Amino acid sequence: MNKDMRGWLNGLLQADKKKAMPVLSFPGASLLGINVKELIFSARNQADAMAAVAAKVDSAASVSLMDLSVEAECFGAPIHISEDEVPTVTGSVVSSPEDAEKLAVPEVGAGRTNIYIEAIRLAKEKIADRPVFAGVIGPFSLAGRLTDVTEAMIYCYEEPEMMHTVLEKATDFLIRYIKAYKEAGADGIVMAEPLAGLLSPELAEEFSARYVKKINDAVKSDDFLVIYHNCGNTAILTIDSILSTGADAYHFGNAIDMEEMLGHIPADTIAMGNIDPAGVLRGGTPESVKAATSELLNRCGGHKNFVISSGCDIPPATPWENIGAFFEAVKEYYAK
Repeated sequence: MNKDMRGWLNGLLQADKKKAMPVLSFPGASLLGINVKELIFSARNQADAMAAVAAKVDSAASVSLMDLSVEAECFGAPIHISEDEVPTVTGSVVSSPEDAEKLAVPEVGAGRTNIYIEAIRLAKEKIADRPVFAGVIGPFSLAGRLTDVTEAMIYCYEEPEMMHTVLEKATDFLIRYIKAYKEAGADGIVMAEPLAGLLSPELAEEFSARYVKKINDAVKSDDFLVIYHNCGNTAILTIDSILSTGADAYHFGNAIDMEEMLGHIPADTIAMGNIDPAGVLRGGTPESVKAATSELLNRCGGHKNFVISSGCDIPPATPWENIGAFFEAVKEYYAK
């Protein structure tokens, strides 16, 4: 039975005591005693890890792996896989307009996408007390991985038509991929569009926002939400185009001031963020994590639409003592 996700979102907005919603999935590998490589190649391991995380922490929702190599790999991009780190794209597949025209749009299920879709189906069988969100990449971030992240910025100026060709194909694939997650039972997606966070307002509108909106219009429904994630340092400058995408909620990284960002977000729209996942959650101590979490809550918790989260995907090797300290600080703040 599908959840009333708009009702869930409104309940989260109205709640006086809000649960945290970090992007917490890869550290689930350590709860199972497996490594990252064993996680990314097994739907059952992914679902078991999500269930183990859900059993350990009182989060607002369960979020699946934020692996931004999956979709690019489907298009033929080479990736680097290690036992302990999140996979990364290592090379481009488009470097000319001719390459863009020839670029084939893969079938959903190609590469590892079938594993990730099946993982959501299995996770939904195991996690019944909170929504389950799938992680996907955003259109410009995918196009950047297909053209090379650094070159993509230059192509926006020098080869805009080529970039739009790649973006149209990326968007077509992402719509079908997200719909497959929806059919598998996902309650929504967290769409990561970090590369757009490096663009100027004009370029962000042209090369990211319009395509994100096209995806949102195609997949959103009362039982399926889109949470937009941008961890770039220009997110405040591009907030108008970000809001124009029509996502259901927004998630920001630690490169921006969350308190300042909340001043730009409508009061009836949830904004999530933004504890540093690497420097604080992975690299800190339980004491420093608790202090940073409490400080952010003291600055932003007065905003009814603020939900505390990690600034991005929490790294695999993050100590569970630190993750526990994050949740403990949240619990203590809302107990006041």
